[in-house]
Amino acid sequence: MRRRRSPGHDLLGLALAAVVGFPVYWMVLTAFRPAREILSLPPHFLPGSPTLANFSRALGSDTFWANVRSSVLIGVGTVLVSLVVGTLAAFALARFRFRGRRAFVVVILVVQMVPLTALVIPVYLLLNDVGMTDSIAGVIVTYLVFTLPFTVWMLRGFIAGVPVELEEAAMVDGCGRVGAFRRVVLPLLAPGIVATSVFALVQAWNEYVLVYVLLSSPEKQTVSIWLVSFQTSFGTDYGGLMAGATLTALPVVVFFLVVQRRIASGLAAGAVKG
Repeated sequence: MRRRRSPGHDLLGLALAAVVGFPVYWMVLTAFRPAREILSLPPHFLPGSPTLANFSRALGSDTFWANVRSSVLIGVGTVLVSLVVGTLAAFALARFRFRGRRAFVVVILVVQMVPLTALVIPVYLLLNDVGMTDSIAGVIVTYLVFTLPFTVWMLRGFIAGVPVELEEAAMVDGCGRVGAFRRVVLPLLAPGIVATSVFALVQAWNEYVLVYVLLSSPEKQTVSIWLVSFQTSFGTDYGGLMAGATLTALPVVVFFLVVQRRIASGLAAGAVKG
């Protein structure tokens, strides 16, 4: 018997959505406001005289496009390497039985519980010894320490949900182990790969502390560091800052909207016992 949905639950959901979405609404609203309206009291919750001056000032920044390029390289590089290595590692954990398998899974969980700030100094010293500070490749390698365990843990659940009989049938028909993985398992992992890539991209795109420490050249820094340029000794340019924050969030939001259906199905498919 189907349970009737209570109007109270709907109202509660709308209230929670309003609380969560209000900061985003205020950010976008401030990005379109002229300076005289941003700090006006009492605050106005509807746009008065919208302007694009804040966006023009943000887009006209000296290092904006260079910082966008760095963010794209770091984000895409982190996601691609995490997916390639993480998929193979997750397949090994889900399909093979080997000594130390359970210990490896425990290590993956422990790594995800280590706070990021606790590793800043060791990571910097390690990269400095190998000459990879102020390097986009060094940042990507560092981000893999945090995104790869999550990727392996997520994809392990997806692979465990694919019946092993499908691979065995493909191998009976002439495919090898690699061919069965490529032709049978990998297409069925599409929702899981999309869901995992979104989480990895968000983490790499929004991270601040490590990239601030590891990258010293202004043109190599990411957009999350670029936003700090709107805070100067003369004060904070709130209009430019909110316009920059809107531009920074836009690529991830667009990507999420494009793949949101696969994310929902992927999270549901990954909730299996591995």
